[in-house]
Amino acid sequence: MKNTESIVISEDSTAEELAPIAKAVNDLLVIPVTMRSKNRKGVRVEKGEVIDYEYTGPVLEKVLQENRVIRTTPLRGRYARIPVVVAPIRNKKGEVIAALGVVDVVGTVDLGAVFADFPRVLEQIRTHPSADRQ
Repeated sequence: MKNTESIVISEDSTAEELAPIAKAVNDLLVIPVTMRSKNRKGVRVEKGEVIDYEYTGPVLEKVLQENRVIRTTPLRGRYARIPVVVAPIRNKKGEVIAALGVVDVVGTVDLGAVFADFPRVLEQIRTHPSADRQ
């Protein structure tokens, strides 16, 4: 029996066709996900649910135009002032057919604050008496 259910992405994919992929990425990463095809608006998924079936955003659109990964903090749109990363999805010829974006969790972390105590912690571990030194 031939399986009639499949997912195929093209530059004309609808939001409904892209939703299963966006939901899977959201389930894996547990962060907001946006996705759209080159010629149609797409989806916005948060907390496992499709929030919008008519979604687009300035970074998704720029990725579709430039066919490159973009890490930025947009000044407008639904995710204004929130770091995002958006990647193109390309066909076999390398042409962009869709874009997939997520909130950039690494970009939201103040790495300076996270690692400020790192040297002290390393020193504490290095100088702590171990069981085999006693």
